[in-house]
Amino acid sequence: MVARSAGRSPVWLVAVWGATRLLLLLFVLKVLVFPGPDVTSDVSVIYRDWYEVLRTGAFPSDDVTWQYPPAAAFAILAPALLPFLAYATAFFVLACAVDAAVLALLWRAGRGSGRSPRGAWVWVVGVPLLGPTVYARYDLMVTAVAVAALLAAGRHPRVAGALAAVGALLKVWPALVLVGMGGRRPWVAAAVGGAGLAGLFAVTMPGAFAFLTFQRERGVEVESLGALVFHVARHFGWEGGVLLNYGSMEFLGPHVDTVSTVSMGLSAAAFGWLLLWRVRAARSPGPRSPRSRSPEPQPQPPQPSQPQPQPPESSESRPPESRSSRSPSSRSRFAAHTAADAAFVAVLLFTVTSRVISPQYLVWLVGLAAVCRCFRASRMRVPVALVLAASLVTVLEFPFLFADVVASTPLGIALLAVRNGLLVAAALVGARALWRDTVRRGSAGGRPGASGPGISRAPSADSPATAG
Repeated sequence: MVARSAGRSPVWLVAVWGATRLLLLLFVLKVLVFPGPDVTSDVSVIYRDWYEVLRTGAFPSDDVTWQYPPAAAFAILAPALLPFLAYATAFFVLACAVDAAVLALLWRAGRGSGRSPRGAWVWVVGVPLLGPTVYARYDLMVTAVAVAALLAAGRHPRVAGALAAVGALLKVWPALVLVGMGGRRPWVAAAVGGAGLAGLFAVTMPGAFAFLTFQRERGVEVESLGALVFHVARHFGWEGGVLLNYGSMEFLGPHVDTVSTVSMGLSAAAFGWLLLWRVRAARSPGPRSPRSRSPEPQPQPPQPSQPQPQPPESSESRPPESRSSRSPSSRSRFAAHTAADAAFVAVLLFTVTSRVISPQYLVWLVGLAAVCRCFRASRMRVPVALVLAASLVTVLEFPFLFADVVASTPLGIALLAVRNGLLVAAALVGARALWRDTVRRGSAGGRPGASGPGISRAPSADSPATAG
């Protein structure tokens, strides 16, 4: 009874959030010292330098560490909203404020029929697992936009699409939240909004898309899945090494290009799977409502032989079950939780196949995991737990034991293997669950109503993700 009331009441939620976030602020403000390298230098040095350039109306296109889409300027310039604070302090305070806003969105989304407060708890617990790094990068702000887009998808699809476009111009990956949204409206809104905002940046600020060149020339970052090959190879005489390259610690040397190419090939394969899933799920019949089943025939009393005139039947006069069952394509194929589940799986797939898996990437997954758990019908319970476990291991490998990772010690390799293994497991389990939940076997497979792989479970109580 105590646990149930704690889940429903915001008092415990706010108390735990306040205690953990105070600790994060004490770390980034250096009142307390977190073990490992200083994670705040990105804000106090790199972001601050970018801020000075962006204030002039241009992008830092001569700085190879600037590898972000143009709307990232909003996040870098945001501390100007608090001119009475030093730049780094203002950035940390804003990060905490955005953190609180996400919590409020998740708490509100977790109320009502078919919803759960567990999503808010995933956010409260998951963010501090990543340590002070989460407040010392602008990824928290990007995650907030993606969370807002997913939560708006049900009732405000155009708003969801516009937010996805803004998120994509902040850091590309939020475009993936569109993959599970039904209907045209969010896609059209994203295309129009994204094109308009990108065009505005291109016209008004030089160097808006220079980041594309820098991203293309990146190597294999030491924390990525592909980097495990070189961590092990160093113990068998591999002649390469680790250097600071394009703002991160990367492997440079023989065969790095090959592993980088394989990583990009895996990302392409992940995109192909998502495309296949989208097509198959869209063609699958939506879950049939109990009201749409035809009633059993009932015996009728004898009718007079004289035919009675009947008024013409209009579409409005048809009973609801007739209108709902007349066309399978008219029923929504994506439930409300589908958009969140699909976005979570998509970002997981692209994270594990990326050439870079920086610690702050985990906050993307924690945010999307939290949205999934706002829906009781979500199939992502196990992947969410795996991501939370990976977050705990992440703070151990960076910043706590990052020196071991860079030096490829057995401990550093073990930490990376566990963390990346958890993420790969989450991606595979999540992809399988998403497929089974949404792709129903048609006439080519099995008898109607059969259960098995590829067949959707019973319809959930969720409302459709979008109606248009």
